[in-house]
Amino acid sequence: MRRLGWGGHFGGLAARLDGTFGADGTFAHDRLRFVDFVDDVEELLEEVARRERGDEEAADGFEEYVLRHYAGD
Repeated sequence: MRRLGWGGHFGGLAARLDGTFGADGTFAHDRLRFVDFVDDVEELLEEVARRERGDEEAADGFEEYVLRHYAGD
C-alpha cells in the first residue's frame, strides 16, 4: 500500500481486520476460513482503490494471487 501512496489507509484496514489473527500473530483459522479472509481483504483494498483512483482495478488479482501463492488454489 505504501508503494501506491496509500499507506495512510493501513491503520483503518488493520482495525477492520482485528480478531483475524491470534495474540501470537498466527491466522485464526478457528474464527474465519482463509479464503473468506482473502476475499474480505480484497474488498477492503477495492474500497481504498475506488477512493484513491476512482475505480477498483488497482486491487484486481489480489485474491487470485494470494490463493494461488499461499493456498495452492
